[in-house]
Amino acid sequence: MSKKREARIFDVDTNFQKKARRPGGISKQKAIERAQAEIERCRPEFVDWLGRELPALKVAVQRAEENPGAPSMIEQASYHARQLRDVGSTMGYDLITFVADNLCDILEAVRAGAKYDKDIVHCHLDALSLVTQKPYRNLSPDQLPELSRGLRRVFEQVKGSASASRSRRSLENAD
Repeated sequence: MSKKREARIFDVDTNFQKKARRPGGISKQKAIERAQAEIERCRPEFVDWLGRELPALKVAVQRAEENPGAPSMIEQASYHARQLRDVGSTMGYDLITFVADNLCDILEAVRAGAKYDKDIVHCHLDALSLVTQKPYRNLSPDQLPELSRGLRRVFEQVKGSASASRSRRSLENAD
């Protein structure tokens, strides 16, 4: 006869949690202040970085169009779109983040089976070229409602195309 033992549940700190609790750390507020100061220090370099990253995205898109069957080319374009989205967000440029995020979603839909539509991708590249310009850089998507609504509508078309492609492939595989 075996004795039933009750299971004991206990929490184990992650490595990060252990390091965060070590003596000599700083308060959360102090860490946030330091991070904000570092972002402000990097802000002047952001414009130069944009001047390099946007052309890199355009080259990656061009390569993807020249090699339509190569998923690595779409991945490279996705990488640069994610860079623009993430760094734009960190720097507080909401409109850049919005357009780049939309492009990320479109490229992800293509990776999931949606048809690659050159016009839609180039529409977003043009929008990124616009919103990275000084007069638009600090705006939010709400301040350019026509652009925001238009890009959302375009993405909905792509999303619908991806769903239809997946359904069609599912039906073909079922036969």
